[in-house]
Amino acid sequence: MVPGTGTLVNIAAIVVGSGIGVALGDRLPRRTREVVTDGLGLVVLLVAALSAAAVLDPAFHEAVGTGGPVLVVLGAVLLGGIVGSLLRLETRMESLGGWLRRRLVRSPDGEHGHRFVEGFVTASLVFCVGPLAILGSLSDGLGAGIEQLVLKATLDGFASIAFAAALGWGVGASALAVLVYQGFWTLLGVVLGDLLPQAGVAAITATGGLLLVGVALRLLRVREVPIADLLPALVVAPLLTALVAAVR
Repeated sequence: MVPGTGTLVNIAAIVVGSGIGVALGDRLPRRTREVVTDGLGLVVLLVAALSAAAVLDPAFHEAVGTGGPVLVVLGAVLLGGIVGSLLRLETRMESLGGWLRRRLVRSPDGEHGHRFVEGFVTASLVFCVGPLAILGSLSDGLGAGIEQLVLKATLDGFASIAFAAALGWGVGASALAVLVYQGFWTLLGVVLGDLLPQAGVAAITATGGLLLVGVALRLLRVREVPIADLLPALVVAPLLTALVAAVR
């Protein structure tokens, strides 16, 4: 199987799902769309809890000690947040959404324009932050199969229907973010082979689960957590894990 096939399947599922969602969106009352978004927020919370449970991974504990996993995730979020805020990643992602909006939406102003940016940013975060985006892409790059990304494509396809029904074509545009993000991890898998230790994967998964909680809070309209500013934590987490393991 050619590396990257899984990501292409994922992108196709998002685009098709978004088309179905947009077609249904005009036929659904606003309250129904809000309920669907709330339901997605609750599901994201469930996925976040399952992902964050990676702090219990035996290999993670063996590498950094009994209390180390939580401290590694804490350090990754704090350091990653500092880096991301200095780089203004949240603002840049919103700007990218606005740039795409102006080129893909005939009437970029008003409610429809706002929904496009919101759909692009929210869907990009949900589709990219999840652990399957990393693990599946790495597996694809390593030549270990695309089963994980096919599963993710199925989940993203159904999620994009619900997202697009509420937020419009911005959800479909998030396929570009998925292409870049998962393409990076697939390429990394091709380059690194099987050198990435299990403890590092667990650190990324646990940190990603915590970031998903912030995504859920946004979907539930509890608080607009700047998740994009926290994304560097996914890079910091395995680095901290390796550092702590080397010092011990």
